[in-house]
Amino acid sequence: MLQKPKGTQDFYGESGYNYLNLTKYIENFMELYNYEYIKTPMFESSELFKRGVGESTDIVNKETYDFKDKGERNLTLKPEETASVVRAFIENKIYAENEVSKFFYITPCFRYERPQSGRFREFNQYGVEVFGSDSPYMDAEVILIAYKLLNNLGIKNLKVKINSLGNEESRKKYREALVEYFKDKIDSLCETCQERYKTNPLRILDCKVDQNNEVLKNAPKTIFYLDEESNKFFEDVKNILSFNEIPFEIDTNLVRGLDYYTHTVFEIVSDDSLAICGGGRYNNLVKELGGPVVPAVGFACGIERILKILKDMDKDKKGNKIDIYIMNLFDTNETFNLLNSLRDSGFITETDFKVKSMKSLWKQVEKYNPNYVVMLGEDEIKGGYLTVKDNLTKESIQIERENAEEYFDMNF
Repeated sequence: MLQKPKGTQDFYGESGYNYLNLTKYIENFMELYNYEYIKTPMFESSELFKRGVGESTDIVNKETYDFKDKGERNLTLKPEETASVVRAFIENKIYAENEVSKFFYITPCFRYERPQSGRFREFNQYGVEVFGSDSPYMDAEVILIAYKLLNNLGIKNLKVKINSLGNEESRKKYREALVEYFKDKIDSLCETCQERYKTNPLRILDCKVDQNNEVLKNAPKTIFYLDEESNKFFEDVKNILSFNEIPFEIDTNLVRGLDYYTHTVFEIVSDDSLAICGGGRYNNLVKELGGPVVPAVGFACGIERILKILKDMDKDKKGNKIDIYIMNLFDTNETFNLLNSLRDSGFITETDFKVKSMKSLWKQVEKYNPNYVVMLGEDEIKGGYLTVKDNLTKESIQIERENAEEYFDMNF
C-alpha cells in the first residue's frame, strides 16, 4: 500500500478543521497590525539559502532537500521563509514602494531531520518580516505580536527568552573572544562543534549534543561584548517590553541557529520548553543578498507545534461548525433549493441528498452538531413552512418558508 513519506502528515476531519481554523485566526489577527500577506515559491535557487541561511548551518549542511531540474538548475525546497521573503523584497524592488514594509506568511517548509514530537520533515510556518525600520519599538512590536497571538489562543505560561548579538562590531569582538576561549577546549566537544570552530564559532553555542557541557555553559556571553550603541538598543527593547507587560527573561546562551541575526534575538517556549516561535533582527541580510542597506526584523512560529499544544490543552475541540442542518425528509429538489438559498444568505448549511429515515438523519445531526435543525418533509413543503429546532434548547417552532433567512439573521 502506498503511504505518505516519513515525517509528513495528512490533515483531514478534525485535524483539517483545526489547521484551517488556526490559519484563519492568524489572518484575522495580522489585519489588526496592518501586515500584508506574502507568498513565495515552494522552491528556490539553492544559492539563496547558502548565502542567506549560511553554508555552515545544519539546515544547509544536512537538512535541505536539494535537486536539479530538467534545465540542470540547482534548486532547494525552502527550509525556512525569511531568505525567500528577502529575495522577493529585493527582486520586486519593494524597498522603493514604502519606507517600511510589513509582511506575514503561512507557508510549508521542508527539512530532512529526524521526525519527533512537534517536528516534521514537511512542516508549516507562520511568521512576519518587517523591512525599513531600525527602531527598537519595531523589535518590541514583533515580539509582542508573537506573544499576544499565542496568549490569545489560550496558551498559558509562555516564556519569552531574549538576548542581543549586537551590531557588526560587537559580533566581531565576541567572535574573537569565542575563538580564544575554545582554542584549548574544542577537543572536548562533538565533531560538529569542532568543525564549527573553524567556520562559525558562534554556532557552537547552539549545539544540542553538548548543551549541558560545562565548557559551553562557561563560554563568554554576548551581552558582555556589546558596544554602547548595541547595549542601548537592547536596553530600549527590554524597557518597551516591560512597559507593555510582556514577560521576558534574558537568556545569554540564546544565539539562534541561523547566520543572519544581529542585535535582538528571541524565542518563545511553552511549559515543556518546546520552542514554539523564534526570530530577531537581521540588518545585513538584504544587502548580503544583493539589495540595498535595509534593516529588518521578524520571527517564525511552527503551526504544528501550536496545534499540538492546543490539542494537549484540550483547546482544539471542534465547535459548532455548522449553522443549519436540513433534514431531507421528502423532496431532494426542495431541499437543494433551500440549502443554496441559506448558503447564499451567509449561513453554513449542510444536508444529505438521500432521503433517509429519521434515525439516520438524527445521526447526521449528532455528527455535525449544528446550531439549528430544519425539518423539510411533505407537510412542510405543502404548507409552505419549515419546522426549526434549536439544537441547544431542543425547542421547535414553525416559521414561514419565505421568512427563513430573516429568522436566522435575527438568531445568529
